[in-house]
Amino acid sequence: MTYQPGDRVALEHTTDPHTRLRPGDEGTVRRYDPQLQVLDVTWDSGSQLSLLLDEGDRVCRVPAPISDASWERALDALRTAGATAGRDAAGWWAQHVLGGRAPGDVTAAARLVLAGLNDVDPPALDGLPTADRYGLADDSDRYAEHAPPDAPPWEELTARQCDQSRWAWCDGYDDAVEAEAARQCRIILHPDSDDRDLSHVHPDRVRLGGPGVFAGDWAWMPNPQGELRVSVGFVGILVDTWNGWAVFTCTREVAEAIVADQADARDRYRQRLAADHIASERLEQVVDESMARLWFDGDVLVADSSRVHDDPDAIDQITPDPQGRYTVMGRAWTWTAVHPYDCDRIAGHIPDPPVLTAPEA
Repeated sequence: MTYQPGDRVALEHTTDPHTRLRPGDEGTVRRYDPQLQVLDVTWDSGSQLSLLLDEGDRVCRVPAPISDASWERALDALRTAGATAGRDAAGWWAQHVLGGRAPGDVTAAARLVLAGLNDVDPPALDGLPTADRYGLADDSDRYAEHAPPDAPPWEELTARQCDQSRWAWCDGYDDAVEAEAARQCRIILHPDSDDRDLSHVHPDRVRLGGPGVFAGDWAWMPNPQGELRVSVGFVGILVDTWNGWAVFTCTREVAEAIVADQADARDRYRQRLAADHIASERLEQVVDESMARLWFDGDVLVADSSRVHDDPDAIDQITPDPQGRYTVMGRAWTWTAVHPYDCDRIAGHIPDPPVLTAPEA
């Protein structure tokens, strides 16, 4: 072992019977002669005793103190490494639970896992990969691989620092597993494979002036698996309520999707009537008496409910507001906010949640 001026050392043993130094006393190296094995030390107690290392005197190095900022950088590096490992583990997990190797209905599994993550429900999360927070075998190797160059060696860490490094890696791992598992579940559940967190448009969180996904209360239909689904949800901004129902504005694109969906619904009803042997000359009249006709005349959306209400004046002309947005049959149809994951298709783009900024001091 060699020593450099400025190294900190602590006395382990000396053969000098007259010194007042005791084991554990610390000092700073002034000079080291490797040939003579003489170590000159300025001891913190004021002693200038030189040690004869080949005659039985012994010292040990005192680790250089690490600054709080430097140690936090080391912990951040370990968290990042743990997060990388966690994302990889969650990817393998998804292959077996949500991917091509998964048995059964993966949407049901995705709903269960996502609900468990949102509610911090342990039974729903038991199948996720977890870091071994109490296994010590890999700690030193992980530290050596991922700690930055200016971090102290593992052998010089205190017991507390060893624990901190272990838990930093494990925290990064577990947080990344949960985030990636949630992302994979959102991809499965969203009709457009959108992996964003859409909790801000959950029906319970839709507020006046905020975004939501809307559908008529009549839109719920069972799919082949018997689950109630909405064929298409429409993105809009909630601007009012009417008898408990939603009134929302939407873009021209979404308004056109509503028109198309109404036309599809009319067509399906027309086909059912034909299957029930309704005379062809009566088909259109029965459809008009049951469902409004919607169409665009330039920028004006025309809604003809005259036969539905047996009122020739029941024809609405819906014009866009100054922002070019339409209120389609607000206060006339029973619209309600729905969860995007309950829709087979989404018309319009769901905006990101607002970015919260810290208040100015």
